[in-house]
Amino acid sequence: MEVFSLPFQNKKDTFASENSYSIQKMKKKILIPLVVLALLLAGGVTWLALQLNEQKQENAAMQELAELDKKEMESEYEQFSRQYSELKTQINNDSILAQLTKEQLRTQELLRELQQVKASDAAEITRLKKELATCRAVIRSYVLEIDSLNRLNQNLQAENLMVKGQLEESTKQIESLNANNEDLSQKVAIASQLDAINIQMQLLDKRDKPTKRVSKAKNLQVDFSLAKNVTAQNGIRQVYVRITTPNGSVLTNGGTFPYENRTLQYSMKKQVEYTGKETPITTYWNVKEFLSDGNYQVSIFSDGSLIGSRSFSFN
Repeated sequence: MEVFSLPFQNKKDTFASENSYSIQKMKKKILIPLVVLALLLAGGVTWLALQLNEQKQENAAMQELAELDKKEMESEYEQFSRQYSELKTQINNDSILAQLTKEQLRTQELLRELQQVKASDAAEITRLKKELATCRAVIRSYVLEIDSLNRLNQNLQAENLMVKGQLEESTKQIESLNANNEDLSQKVAIASQLDAINIQMQLLDKRDKPTKRVSKAKNLQVDFSLAKNVTAQNGIRQVYVRITTPNGSVLTNGGTFPYENRTLQYSMKKQVEYTGKETPITTYWNVKEFLSDGNYQVSIFSDGSLIGSRSFSFN
């Protein structure tokens, strides 16, 4: 019995050993992919966390710029309302007074609408910005009209020396207007602020042909015009164009310019000679980085002021 049991026992041990080796080999085949998968998942989670944090920072910067733009608009509306009050104290013409009162009430209503709207509401902000440009043009026209009256009255002052008794009331009005020359000069300065109009942005491919696909863009072309303004001072002007991408970053080579007691980065700048007439301007940005689909914000600055902005969507 012992002689025949030894071969069987050896076979059994051999089978058990082979079976154990197979199990261990199978465990390794399963364990290694699991470890690799766990490492990939951990890396992915880390990357997503970093991307989320970066996106939050970019969104915060974009929101800050929008709030800054909204506050500047509110300040302008308030300034226009105060100007109407000052202008009404300098005019005795009932018809002009009624017009000034009507425009002042309209300005105050637009200010209330702006105060109630959120800075992130691009459509409303754009509408109120257009209304702001209209208000600026209206008050500019009244400033020019009053200034014109002032100039006329200055010429009449010499004639009043001969007809002082007959034109005593006119002489009083001239003296009053002369006393307010400095205030009128300040109002003309506000009315002389430049406006960027007809802002356009298009993508150009490697052949400088327009394309609608961001992935094919090799250059960004921004066109706009400085609006006609007979009250603006003529001369050389430095104009800055700032392009903000959908993720909130600014396309820039590192150049900055002063704005509101701080410095902002710009994408392009151009020096132009302004003569008071409508002046077209074209600028280019050479694409050196990956651009994503979405909304791009173009903001234009000159003389330390934001003179125009517009959003463009590409996908």
